[in-house]
Amino acid sequence: MPNPENALSSLDGVAHVAHLRGADADPDAPPDLLVEVPHGADRREHYDALHARMAGALPEDLHEFFHANTDMGAWDVGRRVAERILAEDPARSALLVRCLIPRTFVDTNRLVDAADELGAGGLTGGIPSYVTHPEDRVLLEGLHRAYVELAERAYEAVCGAGGFALMPHSYGPRTMGIAAVDADIVQAIRAAWAPDAWATWPLRPEVDLITRRPDGERLAPASVVERVLAAYAEAGLEAVEATTYTLHPATQGARFAGRWPGQTLCVEVRRDLLVEEFDLLRALTPEPTRVERAAAPIAGAILEWLRARR
Repeated sequence: MPNPENALSSLDGVAHVAHLRGADADPDAPPDLLVEVPHGADRREHYDALHARMAGALPEDLHEFFHANTDMGAWDVGRRVAERILAEDPARSALLVRCLIPRTFVDTNRLVDAADELGAGGLTGGIPSYVTHPEDRVLLEGLHRAYVELAERAYEAVCGAGGFALMPHSYGPRTMGIAAVDADIVQAIRAAWAPDAWATWPLRPEVDLITRRPDGERLAPASVVERVLAAYAEAGLEAVEATTYTLHPATQGARFAGRWPGQTLCVEVRRDLLVEEFDLLRALTPEPTRVERAAAPIAGAILEWLRARR
């Protein structure tokens, strides 16, 4: 029977797809693990490539907001989780999907028409209000559609065959008091990063497992949640569950978690934990030992879940 994973491949400007197999993995077996990184476009070249395709005017120095809002290190953590699992159990394989579309222009983890809810302590929207040119909206909607269709096929290939999906994210160290993502976002980010303002914003947990719907229903498997929380505590990291965010119905992550209950885990890792020195407005490179520290608890919990299932 054809393996649906084999039909998945990278799409230029949309997603990078990687197939990782342990030394003893059956090439015809479905992957055990999916790592889906919807905010994987975290390099300046990702931003520049799409920015160059935009027809309309955009806020000046918008790249500063890109650096402030990109999930730097999420791809690195997710890939390292997969590598650890395959090293520990070489009979297993993993499918990795990294979105290459910067959320600065369109957020592929949102429904494309999702509204901005920052003022209510919620999430950014699908396409920011500063994107006004009709051609740009057509372009971004098409890219969004292409990525979501690929992600849907990836979840079907892995979770549909009984496997597990990890959705790794990273978030800024503090919850900034920014009411909206609009044409003034660069000025707002700069003001929030000013030394006298930055220290006043609430500090976020070092790791947050985004596992529950707004009504409290947990969609992640309890065994994985408990194992991850315990492993982070043992490593000296503050890990919590569903404290910063919930699986908001406007997100694709909530849709996938609801489609495959008990087979997914969404994780937020604080970005400053992944680098030697944090800077909100410039490009950062994850430090490998810090990535390892963030990935190990997740990898151990998922591997335990997989071994209990198959």
